[in-house]
Amino acid sequence: MNHLEEHFRLLGEADMTVAIVVKAPAYTFTVQLVFEELRCEGVDAVTSDEAKLADFQLVGDLGSWNAMFDDIVTNGAASGDFTINSLALRGNRISCEGADPMGLDKFSRFNQTLQDFLDGAAHLDLTRSTE
Repeated sequence: MNHLEEHFRLLGEADMTVAIVVKAPAYTFTVQLVFEELRCEGVDAVTSDEAKLADFQLVGDLGSWNAMFDDIVTNGAASGDFTINSLALRGNRISCEGADPMGLDKFSRFNQTLQDFLDGAAHLDLTRSTE
């Protein structure tokens, strides 16, 4: 994202903190993404208490996250039912959660920026956990 400023400029500036919560059978892993203007300024593992301070949390089981990233890798970007918007709005595989309505609104406002950031996984050499 940070090296594709012109692409993200078309989407506009995004100021949001997102917690991605991955629930596996033996553990829960949470990472926080911090977006400021046209950049992702931070990607950090956080505790569940710290995740609650994010503008919103995207919570899903490991299989759902794996399916989304498999689709991204296969197609170069999430498609159809595997976009974060489709997954979160249905709420049956990945849910968008948060206590602050203004924070939750950021999911809708900055959804495409988040999706394009996640679609960047198509360009990574990913190692996956199946546990």
